[in-house]
Amino acid sequence: MKTEFLKYFLAANSGEGFVSEFELNYDFADNWRAYIIKGGPGTGKSSFMKYVAVKAVDMGYTVELCPCSSDPDSLDGVIIKEIKVIILDGTAPHVVEPKYPGICEEIINLGKFWNGEKLRQRAGEIIKVTAKNKKLHKTAAVYISTAGELMRDNLNLSKRFTNFKKVEQFALRLSKQLIPHSSQNSPREWVRFIGGVTPKGVIAFKGTIEDFYKNIIVIDDKYGAVANTIMEAVRKEALTKGYEIITLKNPFLPSKLIDHILIPELSLAFVREYEYINFGSSHRRVHSRRFYEINLLRECRARLTFNRRVTRELLLGAIETLEKAKAVHDTLEKYYIDAMDFGALTAFAEKKAKEILKGD
Repeated sequence: MKTEFLKYFLAANSGEGFVSEFELNYDFADNWRAYIIKGGPGTGKSSFMKYVAVKAVDMGYTVELCPCSSDPDSLDGVIIKEIKVIILDGTAPHVVEPKYPGICEEIINLGKFWNGEKLRQRAGEIIKVTAKNKKLHKTAAVYISTAGELMRDNLNLSKRFTNFKKVEQFALRLSKQLIPHSSQNSPREWVRFIGGVTPKGVIAFKGTIEDFYKNIIVIDDKYGAVANTIMEAVRKEALTKGYEIITLKNPFLPSKLIDHILIPELSLAFVREYEYINFGSSHRRVHSRRFYEINLLRECRARLTFNRRVTRELLLGAIETLEKAKAVHDTLEKYYIDAMDFGALTAFAEKKAKEILKGD
């Protein structure tokens, strides 16, 4: 069954630390409007975004939901491209501040609906729970960072046995064959993720690709060097020929690897398949092994296998820790929920949603 919404992460708990791409997903120069929500946990930020998203779908818009990597059931953002609107949770750890306040960005302060006196009465408990939550996230970050080091080592090892001349020649032929010149000629790049480490495990929104793209090219590559070389070639070709593309970074090593490139105008997706994301068998497939120097691969095999095994264990530790952090965060939310005037918030949300979707 086709999913109703496209879904992306705008941030990642990566091996390079927490990485946010929030501000790469709207453009003040192209008349985008960004609504930046401020407020504590449990103050209705995600609920407000979900309300606007449902109203937008009812009006016939295509809506992109951006779940939170620390809680995939909550939202970090909503994107409605047809009317150039983005709504973002601008609180930590993905703090967003206006660059052009009142022109491009508007702050929505949900803190005005809480009872400050009620919160101050529970100050000691709130501070204690907040500290516990931060400590757990720091522990999870250590697990993920260490896993990232091992993934980086495997990536560097794979470069030793990859025949890059052969890959580059193939990537150039493939991209030229499948990417004609754009009829729109409006090159633009949006940067996001479709996978991430969460309290529910390492998850990926495959439906965003498989349910919305007709032509999918799968590069089967467990290490990344081959797929990344192909993605870089595709990215260059698509932008040079005038396409709007969505670049989906690797959630573990975002500065090193591009996992997927989407070209909406062509309904064409180039995707990487590896341990943490698999695609259907009906798509055209490219196997990375064809570009390996097998003798050199054998020399690295033991280390590659060890790194992958330890990485899996580290990520399990990170997931368990994030699950504990989520439980603590739920406790923290209860303090704020108890102090909120949700009647006033609901009335505000209904009025503000109409304003946002009408473009007033």
